[in-house]
Amino acid sequence: MLLNYLWVGFFLAAFVSGLARWLWLDDAEIFARLMQAVFDSAKAAFEISLGLTGALAFWLGILRVGERGGFLRLLTRGLTPLLRRLMPQVPPDHPAMGAVVMNLSANVLGLDNAATPLGIKAMQELQCLNPKPDTASDAQILFFVINASSITLFPVSILVFRAQMGAAHPADVVVPILMATFCSTFVGFASVALRQRIGLRDPVIMAYFGGFVLAVAGLALYFGGLAQDEMQRNSAAFSNLLLFSLIALFLAGAVRQRINAYEAFVEGAKEGFHTAIAILPYLVAMLVAIGVLRASGLLEAIMSGIRFLCDAVQIDARFVDALPTALIKPFSGSGARAMMLDSMRAYGVDSFSARLATIIQGSTETTFYVLAVYFGAVGVKNVRYAIGCGLLADMAGVLAAIAVTYRFFG
Repeated sequence: MLLNYLWVGFFLAAFVSGLARWLWLDDAEIFARLMQAVFDSAKAAFEISLGLTGALAFWLGILRVGERGGFLRLLTRGLTPLLRRLMPQVPPDHPAMGAVVMNLSANVLGLDNAATPLGIKAMQELQCLNPKPDTASDAQILFFVINASSITLFPVSILVFRAQMGAAHPADVVVPILMATFCSTFVGFASVALRQRIGLRDPVIMAYFGGFVLAVAGLALYFGGLAQDEMQRNSAAFSNLLLFSLIALFLAGAVRQRINAYEAFVEGAKEGFHTAIAILPYLVAMLVAIGVLRASGLLEAIMSGIRFLCDAVQIDARFVDALPTALIKPFSGSGARAMMLDSMRAYGVDSFSARLATIIQGSTETTFYVLAVYFGAVGVKNVRYAIGCGLLADMAGVLAAIAVTYRFFG
C-alpha cells in the first residue's frame, strides 16, 4: 500500500506542480512536457528491460552454477558456528538454524530469488520457538536486522544495470559497495547486540567479526593511500578480478562436484530471461512516475532547496542528487531502483550522482518491505525495536556510501 500511495502521489504532485506553473508562471508548454516525459520514460523503461536480458541471463546462469556446485552449502557451514552463538535461544539441531544460515548465505551470494523464500521459512521456524507468537523474539529481530542489511559480495543487478547503461567500468563500484554495506551490517548488528546484551567477547564471535573488520579495514587503508585516479583504476581492476575469480571458482566447484555446469547455466539463464521481462511493468510504472515528477520541476525545486541549505552551511552539495534513492530505498526496492536509473539517465551513468545512487542502492535493503513480508508471514504484530535498529543500519549505510563515493569518485 505504501508503494501505491507513493506512485499515485508522484503523478498527483506532478499535476499540481504543472497546474501551478501554467496558472502563475504562464508556462503554457508544461503539460506538453509532462506528456512527452510519459512517452520518453515508457520507451526508456522498455529499452532498459530489453538491454538487461543478455547480461541478466548470464549472471543468473553463473549463480545457478555456483549454487549447484556447493558454494551455498559451503557458506552455510562457514556461518553456522557464528549464528549458534548469536542465537543461543535456537537449538543447534533445530530446523530454524539451518534455514537462517541458508538465507544469509543466499543473500551474500546475491541470490535474491532464493533468499526471500528461505527468509520466510527461517522466520516461520523461529516462530515455532517464540514463546509470545504476537511479539518478535530476540532471535527474530536479530535475523531481520542482519537480513535487511546483509553484505552482498555479488551485486548482480547493479552490475547489469551499469553495463546496460553504458558504464566505462561497470564493476568499479563493487569495492565501495562492499565497504558501505559492511558499515550498514556492522551498525545494525551492534545496535541489536547492545539491546540483547550479546556477549561480543566470545572468541568465536570476535574471530568472525575481527576477520570481517580487518578485511574491510585493509581495503580502506590500501585504497585510502592512493591518489584518486589510481584508486579508481585499482578499484576497477580489483573488482573485475574478484568477479571473474568467483566465476572461475563456481565453474571449478561444479567440475569438482561433477555437476553439468552447462545445463545448470542454461537453467539459470532461462530464469534471467524471464526476470528481465517480468520487471518491465515495474520499470514502466516507476520511471514514468519519476519522469513526470522531474518534468514538472517539483523534484528539482526540492533538490534546489536542499542544495541551498548545504551551501548555507558550506557543505559540498553533490550528494543531494542521489538523495531520492536513499529516501525511497527503505520503503521500496523497485522505487529506489527506478530512482537510481533516473539518476543514470539524467546525469550520466559514470557521474558522481549516479555512482552514489548505485552505491546507496547496494549498501542497504528495503527495510519496511522485509519487515512486512517476514513478520507478516508469521503474524507478528509487535516488532519491538526491530524498526529502529533496521533504520539505524540504513542510515549508517547511506552515510558510509556518501563518504566512500566522495573518496573514490569525488
